[in-house]
Amino acid sequence: MLTSYFTLRRFFCCRASFEATAFTAPKKNLVFLGSPQMHYLMPLKIRVQTFSNSHPTTFWKGQREEADAISYCSACLGQRIPSRPHTHTTEGWRGTVNIHPSLLPLYRGAAPVQRALQDGVTETGVSLAYTVRALDSGPIIASEKVPVDDIIKAPDLLTMLFKIGSGLLLRELPHILDGIAKLKAQPQDHSKASSAPKLTNDESCLSFDQDAKTIHNKVRAFADWPGTRAKFQVIDMNGNANVVEIKITTTRISDATDVDGGGNEIIYSRSALLVPCAGDSWLEVLELQPPGKKVMSARDFWNGLRGQKLKLPQKALSHI
Repeated sequence: MLTSYFTLRRFFCCRASFEATAFTAPKKNLVFLGSPQMHYLMPLKIRVQTFSNSHPTTFWKGQREEADAISYCSACLGQRIPSRPHTHTTEGWRGTVNIHPSLLPLYRGAAPVQRALQDGVTETGVSLAYTVRALDSGPIIASEKVPVDDIIKAPDLLTMLFKIGSGLLLRELPHILDGIAKLKAQPQDHSKASSAPKLTNDESCLSFDQDAKTIHNKVRAFADWPGTRAKFQVIDMNGNANVVEIKITTTRISDATDVDGGGNEIIYSRSALLVPCAGDSWLEVLELQPPGKKVMSARDFWNGLRGQKLKLPQKALSHI
């Protein structure tokens, strides 16, 4: 698994600076901010000069020894990247290139994959673009479209897009270094731009006042972090109700039309918990995580109830 591609963006800053001797071919020096996947750079004979986990806006300050690096890559979450290093040696500087996991100008910002899944898109992609002062607004060097099904979750889609983006970067890097990419890059249509703000923990609560499709898309989008959670009532044999907050990890939209349930009651069918949602729709919960326990299947959770009933809290019933 390409674990380093779980970050939200990748940047390369480029200078046309080379080292050569009479016995070796020119080598391209590379400085990484973050954790790179080294094998992707092997075909380009790029030499890694330095690793750093410094914040990208402070990395270049006082780093005179890095002035000969032609490229650096950083992993960050919506953080500002400098347009050039803070050194006196900037001759031949080629700019900063961003691997952005969306089809720019759509979903500019820190969470493009998550916001796209939350919107239920059927197609997204990855863009290779120059960075400018405005967020994710630079000219596009290359892009590739990717179809999106209704099952994939954000971490898996993010990994896929950065793998494709790495291929785009390797293909275009020679043109970036010789300046051709700058000439062919296409400006973005800013009138079609949309934003992808950073996720917050406050957004993780599910509301069953929404339809099942909206909730399912949110579960996929918020997978990994911050996750999605919902409150349920567990009714014991004596009719006593205990409200528990459960993390919902895997869902699907139910196609059932003859569900034998009423009001706020949650039933078990076809290895899933069927939860009533707005618009007479039903959400199938396939995997969940009760408080203090590991992620488990709906079957194991239901068996653990030992005959107790499961219902939605009263305040979640305005749609019923």
